Amino acid sequence: MRARIQKSMILILAVTLLISYGLVSLIVYRQSLDILKSDVRQEARYIQKAIEISGTQYLEQLDEVDVDTRVTRIGTDGNVLYDSRRDESTLDNHKDRVEVRAALKSGTGEDVRMSDTVRKELYYYAVLLDDGTVLRVARNVDSLVSTALQMFPVMVGIALLMLVLVYLLARWQTAKLIQPINELDIEHPLDNAIYEELTPLLSAIDKQNKEKDAVANMRKEFSANVSHELKTPLTSISGYAEIMKNGLVRPQDIQNFSERIYKEARRLITLVEDIIKLSKLDEASVELEKQEVNLYDITREVVSRLSMQAAAKKVQMSVQGEPVVYRGIRQILDEMVYNICENAIKYNVEGGKVSVWVGNTLDGPKLSVIDTGIGIPEEHLDRIFERFYRVDKSHSKETGGTGLGLSIVKHGALLHNAKVTVESTVGAGTKIEIRFPREVSETEK
Repeated sequence: MRARIQKSMILILAVTLLISYGLVSLIVYRQSLDILKSDVRQEARYIQKAIEISGTQYLEQLDEVDVDTRVTRIGTDGNVLYDSRRDESTLDNHKDRVEVRAALKSGTGEDVRMSDTVRKELYYYAVLLDDGTVLRVARNVDSLVSTALQMFPVMVGIALLMLVLVYLLARWQTAKLIQPINELDIEHPLDNAIYEELTPLLSAIDKQNKEKDAVANMRKEFSANVSHELKTPLTSISGYAEIMKNGLVRPQDIQNFSERIYKEARRLITLVEDIIKLSKLDEASVELEKQEVNLYDITREVVSRLSMQAAAKKVQMSVQGEPVVYRGIRQILDEMVYNICENAIKYNVEGGKVSVWVGNTLDGPKLSVIDTGIGIPEEHLDRIFERFYRVDKSHSKETGGTGLGLSIVKHGALLHNAKVTVESTVGAGTKIEIRFPREVSETEK
Protein backbone atom coordinates (compact mmCIF):
# COMPACT_ATOMS: atom_id res chain seq x y z
CA MET A 1 0.00 0.00 0.00
CA ARG A 2 2.84 2.36 0.93
CA ALA A 3 4.60 1.84 -2.43
CA ARG A 4 1.36 2.31 -4.39
CA ILE A 5 0.60 5.62 -2.66
CA GLN A 6 4.12 6.90 -3.32
CA LYS A 7 4.01 5.83 -6.97
CA SER A 8 0.61 7.47 -7.40
CA MET A 9 1.82 10.77 -5.92
CA ILE A 10 4.97 10.78 -8.10
CA LEU A 11 2.92 9.95 -11.20
CA ILE A 12 0.48 12.78 -10.43
CA LEU A 13 3.40 15.18 -9.99
CA ALA A 14 5.01 14.04 -13.26
CA VAL A 15 1.79 14.57 -15.20
CA THR A 16 1.27 17.95 -13.50
CA LEU A 17 4.82 19.07 -14.37
CA LEU A 18 4.40 17.96 -17.98
CA ILE A 19 1.16 19.90 -18.35
CA SER A 20 2.70 22.89 -16.58
CA TYR A 21 5.70 22.74 -18.91
CA GLY A 22 3.45 22.90 -21.96
CA LEU A 23 1.32 25.72 -20.55
CA VAL A 24 4.33 27.78 -19.42
CA SER A 25 5.98 27.34 -22.84
CA LEU A 26 2.83 28.54 -24.55
CA ILE A 27 2.46 31.53 -22.21
CA VAL A 28 6.13 32.54 -22.62
CA TYR A 29 5.83 32.18 -26.39
CA ARG A 30 2.74 34.42 -26.47
CA GLN A 31 4.35 37.00 -24.22
CA SER A 32 7.54 37.02 -26.27
CA LEU A 33 5.54 37.40 -29.46
CA ASP A 34 3.57 40.32 -28.00
CA ILE A 35 6.80 42.08 -26.96
CA LEU A 36 8.30 41.44 -30.39
CA LYS A 37 5.23 42.87 -32.11
CA SER A 38 5.35 45.97 -29.96
CA ASP A 39 9.05 46.51 -30.75
CA VAL A 40 8.58 45.97 -34.49
CA ARG A 41 5.63 48.37 -34.65
CA GLN A 42 7.58 51.01 -32.75
CA GLU A 43 10.59 50.55 -35.03
CA ALA A 44 8.36 50.81 -38.11
CA ARG A 45 6.96 54.12 -36.85
CA TYR A 46 10.52 55.47 -36.28
CA ILE A 47 11.56 54.50 -39.81
CA GLN A 48 8.32 55.96 -41.20
CA LYS A 49 9.05 59.29 -39.49
CA ALA A 50 12.66 59.24 -40.69
CA ILE A 51 11.50 58.67 -44.27
CA GLU A 52 9.00 61.50 -43.95
CA ILE A 53 11.84 63.79 -42.82
CA SER A 54 14.82 62.55 -44.86
CA GLY A 55 13.11 60.80 -47.73
CA THR A 56 13.65 57.25 -48.94
CA GLN A 57 17.40 57.86 -48.94
CA TYR A 58 17.25 57.04 -45.20
CA LEU A 59 16.72 53.40 -46.10
CA GLU A 60 20.14 53.20 -47.79
CA GLN A 61 21.75 53.91 -44.41
CA LEU A 62 20.22 50.72 -43.02
CA ASP A 63 22.47 48.59 -45.23
CA GLU A 64 25.48 49.71 -43.24
CA VAL A 65 23.94 48.74 -39.90
CA ASP A 66 24.00 45.05 -38.78
CA VAL A 67 20.62 44.65 -37.19
CA ASP A 68 18.17 41.73 -36.71
CA THR A 69 15.41 43.70 -38.36
CA ARG A 70 14.56 43.27 -42.03
CA VAL A 71 13.20 46.41 -43.74
CA THR A 72 11.42 46.29 -47.08
CA ARG A 73 9.80 48.99 -49.24
CA ILE A 74 7.15 47.83 -51.66
CA GLY A 75 5.57 49.77 -54.49
CA THR A 76 1.88 50.11 -55.17
CA ASP A 77 2.19 47.46 -57.86
CA GLY A 78 3.77 44.98 -55.41
CA ASN A 79 7.30 45.18 -56.74
CA VAL A 80 10.03 45.33 -54.08
CA LEU A 81 11.77 48.73 -54.26
CA TYR A 82 14.15 48.10 -51.35
CA ASP A 83 15.13 45.21 -49.03
CA SER A 84 17.77 45.42 -46.31
CA ARG A 85 18.63 41.70 -46.56
CA ARG A 86 18.46 40.87 -50.25
CA ASP A 87 18.83 42.41 -53.68
CA GLU A 88 15.37 43.72 -54.43
CA SER A 89 15.64 42.71 -58.06
CA THR A 90 15.76 39.05 -57.09
CA LEU A 91 12.59 39.14 -55.00
CA ASP A 92 9.11 38.14 -56.13
CA ASN A 93 6.17 40.50 -56.36
CA HIS A 94 4.79 41.11 -52.82
CA LYS A 95 1.36 42.46 -53.72
CA ASP A 96 -0.32 39.23 -52.52
CA ARG A 97 1.38 39.25 -49.12
CA VAL A 98 -1.20 39.46 -46.32
CA GLU A 99 0.37 42.40 -44.53
CA VAL A 100 0.91 44.32 -47.81
CA ARG A 101 -2.69 43.94 -48.94
CA ALA A 102 -3.92 45.07 -45.52
CA ALA A 103 -1.61 48.12 -45.52
CA LEU A 104 -2.69 49.20 -49.01
CA LYS A 105 -6.29 48.87 -47.92
CA SER A 106 -6.36 50.22 -44.36
CA GLY A 107 -2.94 51.76 -43.75
CA THR A 108 -1.43 48.96 -41.61
CA GLY A 109 -1.14 45.19 -41.75
CA GLU A 110 0.62 42.29 -39.99
CA ASP A 111 1.29 38.57 -40.33
CA VAL A 112 3.38 35.76 -38.84
CA ARG A 113 4.67 33.14 -41.30
CA MET A 114 7.66 31.24 -42.58
CA SER A 115 9.70 33.43 -44.91
CA ASP A 116 10.51 31.94 -48.32
CA THR A 117 13.50 34.26 -48.53
CA VAL A 118 15.32 33.67 -45.22
CA ARG A 119 13.67 30.33 -44.32
CA LYS A 120 12.73 31.47 -40.86
CA GLU A 121 9.48 32.34 -39.09
CA LEU A 122 9.06 36.13 -39.16
CA TYR A 123 6.65 38.70 -37.85
CA TYR A 124 5.78 41.21 -40.56
CA TYR A 125 4.36 44.68 -39.93
CA ALA A 126 3.51 47.00 -42.80
CA VAL A 127 2.50 50.70 -42.91
CA LEU A 128 1.40 52.85 -45.84
CA LEU A 129 3.78 55.76 -46.59
CA ASP A 130 2.72 59.17 -47.84
CA ASP A 131 3.89 58.40 -51.38
CA GLY A 132 1.60 55.38 -51.58
CA THR A 133 4.35 52.80 -51.17
CA VAL A 134 4.41 50.32 -48.30
CA LEU A 135 7.09 50.11 -45.63
CA ARG A 136 7.40 46.66 -44.12
CA VAL A 137 9.46 45.77 -41.03
CA ALA A 138 10.08 42.12 -40.06
CA ARG A 139 11.96 40.32 -37.30
CA ASN A 140 12.67 36.69 -36.49
CA VAL A 141 10.14 34.97 -34.20
CA ASP A 142 11.19 32.20 -31.84
CA SER A 143 8.83 29.27 -32.55
CA LEU A 144 6.90 27.54 -29.80
CA VAL A 145 9.21 24.54 -30.12
CA SER A 146 12.34 26.64 -29.75
CA THR A 147 10.79 28.42 -26.76
CA ALA A 148 10.05 25.07 -25.15
CA LEU A 149 13.58 23.86 -25.85
CA GLN A 150 15.04 26.97 -24.29
CA MET A 151 13.01 26.35 -21.14
CA PHE A 152 13.70 22.61 -21.05
CA PRO A 153 16.85 22.68 -18.85
CA VAL A 154 15.14 24.92 -16.33
CA MET A 155 12.04 22.72 -16.24
CA VAL A 156 14.16 19.57 -15.85
CA GLY A 157 15.91 21.13 -12.85
CA ILE A 158 12.60 22.13 -11.31
CA ALA A 159 11.17 18.66 -12.03
CA LEU A 160 14.06 16.87 -10.34
CA LEU A 161 13.82 19.12 -7.31
CA MET A 162 10.06 18.62 -7.10
CA LEU A 163 10.36 14.83 -7.51
CA VAL A 164 12.82 14.60 -4.64
CA LEU A 165 10.61 16.80 -2.48
CA VAL A 166 7.47 14.85 -3.37
CA TYR A 167 9.19 11.52 -2.69
CA LEU A 168 10.13 12.68 0.80
CA LEU A 169 6.67 14.15 1.42
CA ALA A 170 5.04 10.98 0.07
CA ARG A 171 7.01 8.80 2.48
CA TRP A 172 6.10 11.06 5.39
CA GLN A 173 2.44 11.36 4.41
CA THR A 174 2.11 7.64 3.69
CA ALA A 175 3.57 6.76 7.07
CA LYS A 176 1.15 9.20 8.69
CA LEU A 177 -1.81 7.74 6.78
CA ILE A 178 -0.95 4.12 7.50
CA GLN A 179 -0.07 4.55 11.17
CA PRO A 180 -3.72 4.64 12.41
CA ILE A 181 -4.47 1.52 10.34
CA ASN A 182 -1.50 -0.34 11.81
CA GLU A 183 -2.65 0.65 15.30
CA LEU A 184 -6.26 -0.47 14.83
CA ASP A 185 -7.87 -2.14 17.83
CA ILE A 186 -9.50 -5.09 16.08
CA GLU A 187 -11.14 -6.29 19.29
CA HIS A 188 -13.04 -2.98 19.59
CA PRO A 189 -13.14 -1.66 16.00
CA LEU A 190 -15.81 0.99 16.54
CA ASP A 191 -13.70 2.65 19.26
CA ASN A 192 -11.05 3.63 16.70
CA ALA A 193 -11.05 7.33 15.76
CA ILE A 194 -10.04 6.84 12.14
CA TYR A 195 -11.00 7.65 8.57
CA GLU A 196 -14.67 7.76 7.66
CA GLU A 197 -13.99 5.58 4.59
CA LEU A 198 -13.06 2.68 6.89
CA THR A 199 -16.34 2.82 8.82
CA PRO A 200 -18.05 0.08 6.72
CA LEU A 201 -15.04 -2.21 7.19
CA LEU A 202 -14.87 -1.54 10.93
CA SER A 203 -18.61 -2.09 11.24
CA ALA A 204 -18.26 -5.41 9.43
CA ILE A 205 -15.40 -6.43 11.74
CA ASP A 206 -17.46 -5.41 14.78
CA LYS A 207 -20.41 -7.44 13.51
CA GLN A 208 -18.14 -10.41 12.89
CA ASN A 209 -16.66 -10.09 16.39
CA LYS A 210 -20.13 -10.03 17.91
CA GLU A 211 -21.13 -13.08 15.89
CA LYS A 212 -17.99 -14.90 17.04
CA ASP A 213 -18.73 -13.93 20.64
CA ALA A 214 -22.32 -15.08 20.25
CA VAL A 215 -21.18 -18.40 18.78
CA ALA A 216 -18.59 -18.80 21.54
CA ASN A 217 -21.21 -18.06 24.20
CA MET A 218 -23.66 -20.39 22.52
CA ARG A 219 -21.06 -23.17 22.43
CA LYS A 220 -20.19 -22.52 26.06
CA GLU A 221 -23.84 -22.62 27.05
CA PHE A 222 -24.37 -25.68 24.86
CA SER A 223 -21.46 -27.48 26.53
CA ALA A 224 -22.81 -26.63 29.97
CA ASN A 225 -26.29 -27.82 28.99
CA VAL A 226 -24.91 -31.00 27.45
CA SER A 227 -22.96 -31.73 30.63
CA HIS A 228 -26.04 -31.17 32.73
CA GLU A 229 -28.34 -33.18 30.46
CA LEU A 230 -25.90 -36.09 30.26
CA LYS A 231 -25.24 -36.03 33.98
CA THR A 232 -28.93 -36.41 34.89
CA PRO A 233 -29.59 -39.85 33.31
CA LEU A 234 -26.09 -41.06 34.17
CA THR A 235 -26.64 -40.14 37.81
CA SER A 236 -29.94 -42.03 37.81
CA ILE A 237 -28.39 -45.10 36.16
CA SER A 238 -25.43 -45.02 38.54
CA GLY A 239 -27.71 -44.60 41.55
CA TYR A 240 -30.02 -47.46 40.63
CA ALA A 241 -27.09 -49.72 39.77
CA GLU A 242 -25.31 -48.93 43.05
CA ILE A 243 -28.43 -49.79 45.05
CA MET A 244 -28.76 -53.09 43.19
CA LYS A 245 -25.03 -53.79 43.62
CA ASN A 246 -25.22 -53.32 47.38
CA GLY A 247 -28.14 -55.74 47.58
CA LEU A 248 -30.50 -53.12 48.89
CA VAL A 249 -33.26 -54.00 46.41
CA ARG A 250 -35.90 -56.55 47.20
CA PRO A 251 -36.23 -59.29 44.60
CA GLN A 252 -39.71 -58.15 43.66
CA ASP A 253 -38.35 -54.59 42.94
CA ILE A 254 -35.50 -55.67 40.67
CA GLN A 255 -37.71 -55.55 37.56
CA ASN A 256 -38.85 -52.02 38.44
CA PHE A 257 -35.26 -50.86 38.97
CA SER A 258 -34.15 -52.54 35.74
CA GLU A 259 -36.94 -50.80 33.85
CA ARG A 260 -35.86 -47.43 35.27
CA ILE A 261 -32.25 -48.08 34.29
CA TYR A 262 -33.39 -49.11 30.79
CA LYS A 263 -35.49 -45.91 30.36
CA GLU A 264 -32.66 -43.68 31.54
CA ALA A 265 -30.23 -45.50 29.21
CA ARG A 266 -32.61 -45.07 26.26
CA ARG A 267 -33.01 -41.40 27.16
CA LEU A 268 -29.22 -41.07 27.28
CA ILE A 269 -28.83 -42.73 23.87
CA THR A 270 -31.50 -40.48 22.36
CA LEU A 271 -29.82 -37.42 23.86
CA VAL A 272 -26.41 -38.37 22.47
CA GLU A 273 -27.90 -39.04 19.02
CA ASP A 274 -29.60 -35.62 19.00
CA ILE A 275 -26.41 -33.90 20.12
CA ILE A 276 -24.46 -35.58 17.31
CA LYS A 277 -27.10 -34.57 14.76
CA LEU A 278 -27.07 -30.96 15.96
CA SER A 279 -23.27 -30.82 16.00
CA LYS A 280 -23.15 -32.05 12.42
CA LEU A 281 -25.63 -29.39 11.37
CA ASP A 282 -23.57 -26.69 13.16
CA GLU A 283 -20.35 -27.78 11.52
CA ALA A 284 -21.99 -28.34 8.12
CA SER A 285 -20.47 -31.83 8.14
CA VAL A 286 -23.66 -33.51 6.95
CA GLU A 287 -23.86 -34.75 3.40
CA LEU A 288 -24.98 -31.64 1.53
CA GLU A 289 -25.65 -33.30 -1.79
CA LYS A 290 -29.22 -32.42 -2.75
CA GLN A 291 -31.55 -34.70 -4.67
CA GLU A 292 -35.15 -34.88 -5.81
CA VAL A 293 -37.16 -35.84 -2.70
CA ASN A 294 -40.89 -36.58 -2.46
CA LEU A 295 -41.99 -34.84 0.76
CA TYR A 296 -45.30 -36.70 0.79
CA ASP A 297 -43.58 -40.11 0.70
CA ILE A 298 -41.14 -39.08 3.46
CA THR A 299 -44.04 -37.94 5.64
CA ARG A 300 -45.90 -41.24 5.19
CA GLU A 301 -42.74 -43.18 6.07
CA VAL A 302 -42.24 -41.09 9.23
CA VAL A 303 -45.85 -41.56 10.33
CA SER A 304 -45.47 -45.29 9.76
CA ARG A 305 -42.34 -45.42 11.95
CA LEU A 306 -44.17 -43.52 14.69
CA SER A 307 -47.30 -45.67 14.55
CA MET A 308 -46.35 -47.81 17.56
CA GLN A 309 -45.50 -44.72 19.64
CA ALA A 310 -48.83 -43.15 18.65
CA ALA A 311 -50.73 -46.36 19.42
CA ALA A 312 -49.15 -46.54 22.87
CA LYS A 313 -50.69 -43.16 23.65
CA LYS A 314 -53.86 -43.85 21.68
CA VAL A 315 -53.16 -40.92 19.37
CA GLN A 316 -54.77 -41.10 15.94
CA MET A 317 -52.53 -39.94 13.07
CA SER A 318 -53.61 -39.08 9.52
CA VAL A 319 -51.71 -37.92 6.43
CA GLN A 320 -53.33 -35.95 3.63
CA GLY A 321 -52.13 -33.95 0.66
CA GLU A 322 -50.40 -34.70 -2.62
CA PRO A 323 -47.01 -35.81 -3.94
CA VAL A 324 -44.52 -32.95 -3.70
CA VAL A 325 -41.11 -33.26 -5.32
CA TYR A 326 -38.54 -30.95 -3.72
CA ARG A 327 -34.78 -30.74 -4.22
CA GLY A 328 -33.21 -31.08 -0.79
CA ILE A 329 -31.12 -33.16 1.60
CA ARG A 330 -33.17 -36.29 2.27
CA GLN A 331 -31.63 -37.16 5.64
CA ILE A 332 -32.24 -33.71 7.09
CA LEU A 333 -35.76 -33.42 5.67
CA ASP A 334 -36.58 -36.79 7.25
CA GLU A 335 -35.25 -35.60 10.63
CA MET A 336 -37.29 -32.40 10.42
CA VAL A 337 -40.57 -34.22 9.71
CA TYR A 338 -39.82 -36.89 12.31
CA ASN A 339 -39.12 -34.42 15.15
CA ILE A 340 -42.25 -32.35 14.49
CA CYS A 341 -44.51 -35.41 14.28
CA GLU A 342 -42.88 -37.05 17.32
CA ASN A 343 -43.45 -33.88 19.40
CA ALA A 344 -47.08 -33.84 18.25
CA ILE A 345 -47.44 -37.33 19.76
CA LYS A 346 -45.38 -36.77 22.92
CA TYR A 347 -47.16 -33.59 23.94
CA ASN A 348 -50.62 -34.76 22.94
CA VAL A 349 -53.39 -35.92 25.22
CA GLU A 350 -54.36 -39.56 25.40
CA GLY A 351 -56.82 -40.28 22.62
CA GLY A 352 -55.80 -37.12 20.76
CA LYS A 353 -55.25 -36.55 17.06
CA VAL A 354 -52.37 -35.51 14.79
CA SER A 355 -53.23 -34.29 11.30
CA VAL A 356 -50.42 -33.97 8.75
CA TRP A 357 -50.81 -32.22 5.39
CA VAL A 358 -48.24 -32.03 2.61
CA GLY A 359 -48.78 -30.24 -0.69
CA ASN A 360 -47.96 -27.44 -3.08
CA THR A 361 -49.04 -23.82 -2.60
CA LEU A 362 -48.58 -20.70 -4.70
CA ASP A 363 -45.52 -19.83 -2.59
CA GLY A 364 -44.01 -23.31 -2.72
CA PRO A 365 -44.21 -26.70 -0.92
CA LYS A 366 -45.65 -26.76 2.58
CA LEU A 367 -45.77 -29.25 5.47
CA SER A 368 -48.38 -28.70 8.18
CA VAL A 369 -48.68 -30.69 11.44
CA ILE A 370 -51.67 -30.02 13.71
CA ASP A 371 -52.18 -31.76 17.07
CA THR A 372 -54.82 -31.63 19.79
CA GLY A 373 -52.25 -31.63 22.58
CA ILE A 374 -51.52 -29.55 25.64
CA GLY A 375 -50.41 -26.49 23.63
CA ILE A 376 -47.62 -23.98 24.27
CA PRO A 377 -48.05 -20.78 26.33
CA GLU A 378 -47.56 -17.66 24.23
CA GLU A 379 -44.59 -16.45 26.28
CA HIS A 380 -42.66 -19.59 25.34
CA LEU A 381 -43.29 -19.56 21.57
CA ASP A 382 -40.20 -17.45 20.78
CA ARG A 383 -37.88 -19.81 22.66
CA ILE A 384 -39.02 -23.33 21.79
CA PHE A 385 -36.37 -23.60 19.05
CA GLU A 386 -33.53 -22.95 21.51
CA ARG A 387 -31.35 -25.90 22.44
CA PHE A 388 -32.44 -27.81 25.56
CA TYR A 389 -35.33 -25.40 26.09
CA ARG A 390 -38.40 -27.10 27.54
CA VAL A 391 -41.74 -25.51 28.30
CA ASP A 392 -42.51 -28.10 30.99
CA LYS A 393 -39.31 -29.84 32.16
CA SER A 394 -41.10 -32.40 34.29
CA HIS A 395 -43.39 -33.40 31.42
CA SER A 396 -40.44 -33.52 29.00
CA LYS A 397 -38.60 -35.88 31.33
CA GLU A 398 -41.61 -38.16 31.48
CA THR A 399 -41.92 -38.25 27.68
CA GLY A 400 -38.18 -38.68 27.13
CA GLY A 401 -37.73 -35.31 25.46
CA THR A 402 -34.20 -33.95 25.06
CA GLY A 403 -35.07 -30.35 24.19
CA LEU A 404 -33.13 -30.62 20.91
CA GLY A 405 -35.81 -31.74 18.47
CA LEU A 406 -37.03 -28.32 17.39
CA SER A 407 -33.43 -27.00 17.27
CA ILE A 408 -32.73 -29.69 14.67
CA VAL A 409 -35.86 -28.57 12.78
CA LYS A 410 -34.69 -24.93 12.84
CA HIS A 411 -31.19 -25.77 11.54
CA GLY A 412 -32.65 -28.00 8.83
CA ALA A 413 -34.95 -25.19 7.73
CA LEU A 414 -32.01 -22.79 7.51
CA LEU A 415 -30.13 -25.23 5.28
CA HIS A 416 -33.12 -25.35 2.93
CA ASN A 417 -34.00 -21.63 3.13
CA ALA A 418 -37.34 -22.69 4.58
CA LYS A 419 -39.47 -20.87 7.14
CA VAL A 420 -40.96 -22.48 10.28
CA THR A 421 -44.05 -20.98 11.93
CA VAL A 422 -45.82 -22.03 15.14
CA GLU A 423 -49.37 -21.33 16.30
CA SER A 424 -50.55 -22.72 19.62
CA THR A 425 -53.32 -22.45 22.18
CA VAL A 426 -52.91 -23.85 25.67
CA GLY A 427 -55.21 -26.83 26.15
CA ALA A 428 -56.30 -26.86 22.49
CA GLY A 429 -53.22 -27.89 20.51
CA THR A 430 -50.37 -26.71 18.30
CA LYS A 431 -49.89 -26.12 14.59
CA ILE A 432 -46.38 -26.13 13.10
CA GLU A 433 -45.78 -25.34 9.43
CA ILE A 434 -42.67 -25.52 7.27
CA ARG A 435 -42.84 -23.44 4.10
CA PHE A 436 -40.21 -24.28 1.53
CA PRO A 437 -39.18 -21.77 -1.17
CA ARG A 438 -40.75 -22.20 -4.56
CA GLU A 439 -38.32 -23.56 -7.11
CA VAL A 440 -38.06 -21.51 -10.30
CA SER A 441 -38.57 -23.51 -13.49
CA GLU A 442 -36.38 -23.15 -16.56
CA THR A 443 -39.16 -21.34 -18.45
CA GLU A 444 -39.40 -18.70 -15.65
CA LYS A 445 -35.69 -17.94 -15.60
